[in-house]
Amino acid sequence: MTKIPTINTVFLLFLLSRIFFVVAQNTTLIPVHVGVILDLDTWPGKMGLSCIDMALSDFYASHAGYNTRLVLHKRDSAEDVVVAATAAALDLIKNEKVQAIIGLESSMQASFVIELGDKAQVPIISFSATNPSLQGSYLFRIAQNDSPQVKAISSIIQAFGWSEAVPISIDNEFGKGVIPYLTTALQSVGARLPYWSSIPSIATDEEIVAELRKLMSMQTRVFIVHMSPYLGSRFFSKAKDFGMMKAMFG
Repeated sequence: MTKIPTINTVFLLFLLSRIFFVVAQNTTLIPVHVGVILDLDTWPGKMGLSCIDMALSDFYASHAGYNTRLVLHKRDSAEDVVVAATAAALDLIKNEKVQAIIGLESSMQASFVIELGDKAQVPIISFSATNPSLQGSYLFRIAQNDSPQVKAISSIIQAFGWSEAVPISIDNEFGKGVIPYLTTALQSVGARLPYWSSIPSIATDEEIVAELRKLMSMQTRVFIVHMSPYLGSRFFSKAKDFGMMKAMFG
């Protein structure tokens, strides 16, 4: 269920223009301050910032008559899941007086910043937070949330006649958010979840191995994995070492 988010720059730019368009009666440029919070040490963060910059450049090249100009105030979340992103959002709202905040790659970051946006009445625009439980009066979610995936998963479970499955998720908002939807979808096709495996995002190899041993001791041989790419790659590598990726496993 892990996926790499894509950024629809045209839609993002359209959304921003609809939120911030101001009709000016003279030629004076009107700055509209917008915050950008991304992890600039990762390729999704770098790609996101490049797409935003290119979208703005293309838009104003085609609409030179617009008197409004988006002024980006960029902040690096520096791989910090919550603290740096929240501090950056506070700084942008309080000191830069931004009228919106774009970015917030993870659902964990978004869950905290959404509350700040609601209190300050500042729109929060996230193009990659997919937790279906995220809600906010000022949240604009561009990425599709994870809940539509569960219907497809339950259909596969039903087609193969499996009576039970074990979800394995990362232990954070991203991992937990989809579980209620998955449980309901599987129950609707007569399948049950005898166990839910939750693995910390900073789990050591030893902790992953310990959880795999626990899973191998169970009767269930159908697992649904919902993790970040980094943890997922480590998890599947260890599962392969234990022979759990073989067709005849179990």
